[in-house]
Amino acid sequence: MDALEAKIATCRICAPRFAATASAHSPRPVLWHGVQARILIAGQAPGMRVHLSGRPFTDRSGDRLRDWLGLSQAEFYDRHRVAILPMAFCFPGYDAKGADMPPPPVCAQTWRARVLAEHRDLALTLAIGGAAIRWHLNDRRPVAQVVADWRTALERRIIPLPHPSWRNTGWLKRHPWFAAELLPELRLRVRALMEMPG
Repeated sequence: MDALEAKIATCRICAPRFAATASAHSPRPVLWHGVQARILIAGQAPGMRVHLSGRPFTDRSGDRLRDWLGLSQAEFYDRHRVAILPMAFCFPGYDAKGADMPPPPVCAQTWRARVLAEHRDLALTLAIGGAAIRWHLNDRRPVAQVVADWRTALERRIIPLPHPSWRNTGWLKRHPWFAAELLPELRLRVRALMEMPG
């Protein structure tokens, strides 16, 4: 993994694309993983705070995600148990309205299969948001429909989730089954994997 990780760390495929965004930033790939991890958190792409910190989910979305999973910060960032590999390793930038750009597909096309091939002990994948759901489940339905059908995805050891952004608070209120049914199962499975000897 060291050689592959070094290549990803120096990747500049998207440099021209990022320079043309409203944020006009340079690439900074953010990976957080160990090959022995049993849980994969497959998010979308780092935001600006993560771009600056170099550590995934160092924002309010991370607070909500850790709450969903029932994990402390120390557990969440335990690379031996949790791999955090977004669909794009770099912050994609802001558009003209100040919103985050979507993850550029070229990142996953270039690196994802190679990185995941090194993770042979994964027992549960959390596919967060549309890009991750499409990659891991090959499901093109709207995110809300796929998340509502989470029990079917669980047969493949994948749990689809909406993005934990606070912008989704309204969605969560309109779908009380998410907190009542999905989250207890998610926490139960995550806790069991975290407590496995390794």
